[in-house]
Amino acid sequence: MTPPLDAPAGASASAAERFPLQFARTRRFSLGVPRQFTVSPDGARVLFVRGTSGTDPVSRLWLYENGTERMLADPLGPDLADEAPGEGPAQEPRRIRPRETASGVVSYATDGAARLVAFTLQGTLWVVRTDGGAPRRIATAGPVVDPRPSPDGSLIAYVSGGTLHTVRADGTDGRPLAGPDGEHVTYGLSDYVSQESIGRSRGHGWSPRGDALLVARVDTAGVRRRYISDPANPARPPRVVPYPAAGAPDAKVSLHLVRMSGERTEVLLPAAAGEDHPESAWTDRTFEYVVAAGWDDRGPLVSVQTRDQRSVHVLEVDERSGGTRTVSRAHDPAWVALRPGTPLRLASGALAVAARPGGDTQGLDIGGTATPPGLEVREVLGAADERVFFTAGEEPTETHVWSYAADAPEEGFIRVSDAPGVHTASVGGPTVVLDSRTPDGHTVTALRSGVPVGRITVLAEEPLVTPRPLALSLDKRELRGRLYLPSWHRPGDGPLPVLLSPYAGHGMQVVLKARTWWVAVAQWFAEQGFAVLVTDGRGTPGRGEAWEKSVHGDRLTVVLEDQIDALHAAAAHRPDLDLTRVAMRGWSFSGLLAAAAVLRHPEVFHAAIAGAASIDRRLYDTHWEERFLGHPDVFPDNYTRNSLLDEAGNLVRPLMLVHGLADDNVAVAHTLCFSAALPVAGRPHTVLPLSGAGHLVGQEWMASNLLLERDFLRKSLGL
Repeated sequence: MTPPLDAPAGASASAAERFPLQFARTRRFSLGVPRQFTVSPDGARVLFVRGTSGTDPVSRLWLYENGTERMLADPLGPDLADEAPGEGPAQEPRRIRPRETASGVVSYATDGAARLVAFTLQGTLWVVRTDGGAPRRIATAGPVVDPRPSPDGSLIAYVSGGTLHTVRADGTDGRPLAGPDGEHVTYGLSDYVSQESIGRSRGHGWSPRGDALLVARVDTAGVRRRYISDPANPARPPRVVPYPAAGAPDAKVSLHLVRMSGERTEVLLPAAAGEDHPESAWTDRTFEYVVAAGWDDRGPLVSVQTRDQRSVHVLEVDERSGGTRTVSRAHDPAWVALRPGTPLRLASGALAVAARPGGDTQGLDIGGTATPPGLEVREVLGAADERVFFTAGEEPTETHVWSYAADAPEEGFIRVSDAPGVHTASVGGPTVVLDSRTPDGHTVTALRSGVPVGRITVLAEEPLVTPRPLALSLDKRELRGRLYLPSWHRPGDGPLPVLLSPYAGHGMQVVLKARTWWVAVAQWFAEQGFAVLVTDGRGTPGRGEAWEKSVHGDRLTVVLEDQIDALHAAAAHRPDLDLTRVAMRGWSFSGLLAAAAVLRHPEVFHAAIAGAASIDRRLYDTHWEERFLGHPDVFPDNYTRNSLLDEAGNLVRPLMLVHGLADDNVAVAHTLCFSAALPVAGRPHTVLPLSGAGHLVGQEWMASNLLLERDFLRKSLGL
């Protein structure tokens, strides 16, 4: 139903009308949010990036010290005025992969003491010191990607044109260090799969002495190419992307120890896992993926994973010979879950690695001590001396910061964060920067020796709609859910059409004790006259290995089953939900889920909006898709069962397909091929192409998307 005539029509109605523009202007309320914290080893300085307001799209570099914030680099200021915010072609993936929404200073790196900071603007290299002075431009061989100062701050390594270079911090003695080896080879950058699916974003790192670097060499000669064009600008040539689709060749990644003398030693990575590797119908023991690589005071430390993802080995590297020794092994009959931040080696030599401490929990082993059963570990954040900091939760809707002192095991595991919510942190010396999202909002607090000593300001705008989630535990599986109702709706007002708005896929939760952008969007749709139900079902993180891996071999069946069960359970709890008018909307995996909902269960779902839907699983990348479905040549039925092209003839409900034409993650081919199959089967549908938009839709489409989706749903459900 639409709001009744006597519903509040003043400020609240006006706010709901203005929300789509606010959503776009604030870029999903991401602007003005401090992020990318670096805490100096002595805990005295904290670096971060942030704009100047909740609508400022230009990120600046900031320093927090002695309780005050000071801007170190302003892309719009006089020192950098000649370098207007933007990016060069080589820098673009550094923003796209982490879903960065701003321009300006979007990433940076520091020396060991966090005194010298290096960053890029439009491919030019700049440095600034935290102890005073204006930013200085450093001459380079070409457009710069990923500059990284040496630990003592005397040198800066960077990548240009696929070649790794170094230059002194005073701008002298610039020279190539590794490369080139041909048009398809890069040194010092990570490959597509490492960035997009594994989470290893960087491809070079310094030795603690600053006399050598651990460098990734990536050869994409054997990887199939994709060509991403811009139909709105036909004179612009297509962008070429080496994209390893499921079952196809990956990039060849090797590691090299490159000394300042130019001498290079290849790391002798093992070729394949041994006899303890789990067997299956498809077994590939080849160590295909470098999932982590770093260099600490004890030498280089590397993790590798097999192509079938059922074995992960942690390797110590001899920096003289390049030889390796396996110090930890993990195996799993489905896949070994990678935990960001692992492995971590302490000064004592103790390792922190992912482990199962007992039962179904995914935990940590820290120097032989396991985290308690039931504490689901999400990420290792780092260490200060022998104290390891990590995020974990006992309840899936909350994530807290924990610590463990390997040199004082009698202290046990200590929870650092208190308030219900989702917390993470950055650490250095005695200082912990606690980044907290709770139902009340977002705060960043500096703790010193556990005591709050100040806050870093969050400038994000408050949403114009006030979220009013009703927490639910649904069905026999106790599915965590949130129900959003219109603020003007009262029991007995009449039935409300239901809109399911999940993600429901691997690696992401949307039912959290935190105020996020999707919570505000859910409430906005509720204000338009819907009961909005959001549910995390099987396959989502936070509830143990069996829960997360229940989608192995089939990513849709149990996920859809959970959404349907949650719908019926919510309706039993709130009889004002109208089960004769039910829709689903989603993006990426949940776009696929929304399309599958109306194709496979039209008796339940009466309309759907599928955004950036990954319709054909064979088109998605190797590491991500083979994790769940195996090799497509060995398990073709898995891919058929999880793709929708052959089901076009089943469509009997209204369906809107939305896709960015410049999407290099879920190619627009998914939507175009499906859209071509629907009329062949005599099935009308709606298509909304977004010109120039990637997987993260730009602000110019955000407001109109919400309005177009609302109008489509209202029409389709007969409002």
